[in-house]
Amino acid sequence: MKYFVGLDVSLDETHICIVDDDGKIIKQTKAVTDPKIIAEALAPYAGDVRRVGIEASSLGAWLHDELTDRGLPAVVIEAQHARAAMDAQRNKTDKNDALGLAQIMRTGWFRAVHVKSPGSQRLRMLLANRKLLKRKLVDMENHIRGTLRAFGLRMGKVSRGNFEARAYELLEDNDKGLEAFISTMLSVRRNLIDGYNTLHKFVLAIVKKDPVCRRLMTVPGVGPVTALSFRAGIDNPHRFSHSRTVGAYFGLTSRRWQSGTIDREGRITKQGDREVREALCEAAASLLLRTRKWISLKAWGLRLAKRTTMMNAIVAVARKLAVILHRMWVDGTDFSVGKGADVIEKVRLAKPQAA
Repeated sequence: MKYFVGLDVSLDETHICIVDDDGKIIKQTKAVTDPKIIAEALAPYAGDVRRVGIEASSLGAWLHDELTDRGLPAVVIEAQHARAAMDAQRNKTDKNDALGLAQIMRTGWFRAVHVKSPGSQRLRMLLANRKLLKRKLVDMENHIRGTLRAFGLRMGKVSRGNFEARAYELLEDNDKGLEAFISTMLSVRRNLIDGYNTLHKFVLAIVKKDPVCRRLMTVPGVGPVTALSFRAGIDNPHRFSHSRTVGAYFGLTSRRWQSGTIDREGRITKQGDREVREALCEAAASLLLRTRKWISLKAWGLRLAKRTTMMNAIVAVARKLAVILHRMWVDGTDFSVGKGADVIEKVRLAKPQAA
């Protein structure tokens, strides 16, 4: 007899459902969300369990690794697929969700999610923490500017290094109470800068020692953050049979809706890792708008920008960058500017000459 298991995972408890080949419910129970306890609940059936389904979530990767180490064939499935299957149920309960996951495992009507290695998960955590501190730093600076502006004190254009000195300069002849309030905010800002700089140094140190990231950075516009984000997002390049599918994996291809005589293409799908997609778009924007070196990819993007918009060109170049970076990683080769780089130096975004 073959058994299929569905786990509806929550922070404290996990509902477990086991079904057989015919979809008959063998057991329904719940346990503490702990791999050891869940494995003990499945122990009587462990030899005949074919799949253990887990919906993609913050705890999904951890449970997958722990249950796999205990000999259970755990599978993490896309949340979108699981939701679409379980929406057909009349009553939404954790118990019914576990049953739905078990039936999905039995029918095989699911798409497995690649569970990244612990190393890639740590890199993604580092990048996410760095980005969070950067965002909070900008919020803090904007808040301080707004607070001072309410009293007629304008910061003006000032570098990040001179921001604190400029704030104290404006506060010299003002109310001491206001200076005390702003000093507290500036102290918090200083701690944010220290934390951000520390994490950024970690990023630079990792990229410097990683041969893959250094190879990816030979592409104009691709910096340390983009290279490390792409490396962490892909994890294993050989899981893609074709490089052209990498753009779709990160949601950089057009959405399509077709039914009968209706066939529409919309904006990009925005599926997959959002952090990698943003990093690729930033690299594409840097290539098109900041990089002085002329290469065929940049010329192609600028020609596309003339026909449509710069935003469309940035997304298109980001998609091509994803394909190029993956191919470079698989082949172990550095970036080549292409034969058209020497003949496109005069390509510009100048407006057409008036007749």
